[in-house]
Amino acid sequence: MSDDQLLQVQELIESAASSLKTANALLRNLTGVTSTDRERIVSRASAMGAGPVSGKVVEGIFDGQNMVDSSGNTYPVPANYASKSKLVEGDGMKLTITDEGKFIYKQIAPVKRRSIVGVLIQEDGQYKVLAEGKAFRVLLASVTFYRAEVGDQVTILLPEEGEAKWGAVDAVIPKHLAEAAAKVAVQRGSVESADGELKPL
Repeated sequence: MSDDQLLQVQELIESAASSLKTANALLRNLTGVTSTDRERIVSRASAMGAGPVSGKVVEGIFDGQNMVDSSGNTYPVPANYASKSKLVEGDGMKLTITDEGKFIYKQIAPVKRRSIVGVLIQEDGQYKVLAEGKAFRVLLASVTFYRAEVGDQVTILLPEEGEAKWGAVDAVIPKHLAEAAAKVAVQRGSVESADGELKPL
């Protein structure tokens, strides 16, 4: 590899690092996190029998979108992973940062869950599920994955205890199917009388 190629690689690495720094700053602004504390990364061992981790580990709590450590620092959790794993606000997580710079998230302490059914709405440019008189935010990745549309019935998972702002999408019933099911339920709401006539309950 020539000196020119090495210089070009170095410039690309520096550019990528700068872009990541800018993206993290923008993410912190969007999520409202203003803490300027330095992110503390603590070296730990891996799971039993897996041998030492070649990297650094941070533990924290999932807030519905990010992992927050004990110092209030945030680490963006990939939306696809959070959606696929159905992470719930309050779940304990571990982030391993490998020597190669890979970020590996793992759920280590899931909270007890409860499920509720609501209707998907869009409010202030955000997808939310209206249930129990509240609007719970849901990840765009989940809405996209399930191909959900406004008006669909959505089952979301919430922590069993405490208040939550976010819900994890568990299942989606498209609006037209929900309406068809409602019509069937209405039809089944009639009973046959002794003389063979159908009469409403």
